Amino acid sequence: MVDAKNGARYCECHLAAKTIVRLGTIDVPLDPEEQGEYRANRDIVEDHVAYEKMQEDAMERRTFSNIVAEFSSDFDAEHPLKIIGGQHRFNAIKGALDRNVDQLHGLKVYFALDTDQRVDVQLISNTNIAASSDLIDRMQETQAGPELRDWCQDCGLLERGKDFADKRKLGKALTVRAARTFIINYFRGRSLATNSFDKANTTPVLAKTGIPDSEWSRLKSENPSMWQDAKLKKGGKEFAALVAAQRAAFRGTTSNPDFEEKALNFAVMSGWAFVSGLLHNNDVRLKRHYALCETKARDPLNAAILAKRAAQNRPENYRGLGNRMDPKERGRFVELFYLQADRGGGVTKASVELAIKKFHAKQAQLDVEEAENRGQDGEP
Repeated sequence: MVDAKNGARYCECHLAAKTIVRLGTIDVPLDPEEQGEYRANRDIVEDHVAYEKMQEDAMERRTFSNIVAEFSSDFDAEHPLKIIGGQHRFNAIKGALDRNVDQLHGLKVYFALDTDQRVDVQLISNTNIAASSDLIDRMQETQAGPELRDWCQDCGLLERGKDFADKRKLGKALTVRAARTFIINYFRGRSLATNSFDKANTTPVLAKTGIPDSEWSRLKSENPSMWQDAKLKKGGKEFAALVAAQRAAFRGTTSNPDFEEKALNFAVMSGWAFVSGLLHNNDVRLKRHYALCETKARDPLNAAILAKRAAQNRPENYRGLGNRMDPKERGRFVELFYLQADRGGGVTKASVELAIKKFHAKQAQLDVEEAENRGQDGEP
């Protein structure tokens, strides 16, 4: 059969469990020729109630279907049946076979996929089992090439040989969205003149997730050599140092893991990256900005102070700076990091309060200008 959308050829079939397990593998790279060490499938979630039920069903001789595979002996010739959708079912079938339960199961087997077809098939397969948007981002970035992953590994934002996380979670690896957000806001800050800071909208943006991001695509197109940009890489390495210092300050000493991972909050990350780009040609202030990770007396981001600071017009469940990632929160951190780079001294109660006031004053002025522009345009 042929998928009319992407031209992929496949067959529907049923195979015995012993054949599936003998020929099959879930250790499947998305791009075996260029990025063979990075996997397409999600991590197995062994403690999920649905997976536990699946294992029980397999032992009770349930027949599973909709397992998706590619038949290929280009790599790992002993296991030509590459499972790209249904890895949890595969493991359940394997576990039952270990106890002599050998049932027939339904597979959709693709043949001779090219890279685009392979990504398309894997996206569809994972979407059918409620894949996270972060996993979709990772698959799309893998298809685009290894540059973003290599850059993060070079900067220390990812461990060597480690892929992006398939779902954002405290303590896990960086997500594709986080890496894109950092770089996008670095270049946004770099495009703004410092003498325009007090009058411009300096609210960072978040990269889109689960769908194509036009700003990310445009940024790569307009900056084809950005992976060799020394100042961008310096910013990435300095941020990795801040993440490490923040984690070291709290590791094993607090019941609040959010303090330990504070640097990876999207508002903190995007604001820090924006200011890094903004100050890329100001060596003195940039040095102060990067020196934040060297704070000795307390944790670099002073998480306890951030947690206590209340923002104007806050909702009742507001828990201080660095717990949300909405536009206002991101804008406040730009003001805070810009102020810290100007004065030094780290994050203090006084600097946090002043940064909040500066943000709301700037926002009020921008709102006035927007209202005046609407009036000039003749809008009622």
